[in-house]
Amino acid sequence: MRGRDDDEWTGLMQSAMAGDGAAYHRLLKSVTPVLRAGARQGLSRAGQSPDQAEDIVQDILLAVHLKRHTWDANAPFAPWLFAIARNKLIDALRKRGRRVFVDIDDFSETLPSEPPAEPLPTVDIASHLGDLPPRQRDVLQSIAVENASIRQTAEKLSMTEGNVRVALHRGLASLAAKLRED
Repeated sequence: MRGRDDDEWTGLMQSAMAGDGAAYHRLLKSVTPVLRAGARQGLSRAGQSPDQAEDIVQDILLAVHLKRHTWDANAPFAPWLFAIARNKLIDALRKRGRRVFVDIDDFSETLPSEPPAEPLPTVDIASHLGDLPPRQRDVLQSIAVENASIRQTAEKLSMTEGNVRVALHRGLASLAAKLRED
């Protein structure tokens, strides 16, 4: 990982934490190729097919979003991000019944590269949200679109935080399945 990229990511995260939504979007767009490459490399090192890398990347990005309040604004962003990435990769491998060591260097040594050769389809997420059950749709709308926390969403929807997490997980799983069908 080049220091320049970490400095840029740290600056973007600091701006995002101050309420700059465009900086947050740029940050996520910048880190995603690095996370994707690291996930593929980690899966390959564990003797697994790298075709599950996208699911791991989505888990990482969701964890970053949900845990962003735990990041220390005075610390570099990349080590915090790569620790989350490493843990999500380990979680994915454990679900497959594998016990492996994942080197954080799988992520930190991967530099952003060119966009993928095959363009990703443009999808209207809002139309897919409408297909979800109301509770899942409301939770996803609150957290992913309105940028509310689990606690804020629970209060707004008169739910427990645990129920919000369950609805969020189920909604994301349903949404991911619908997007795979497209």
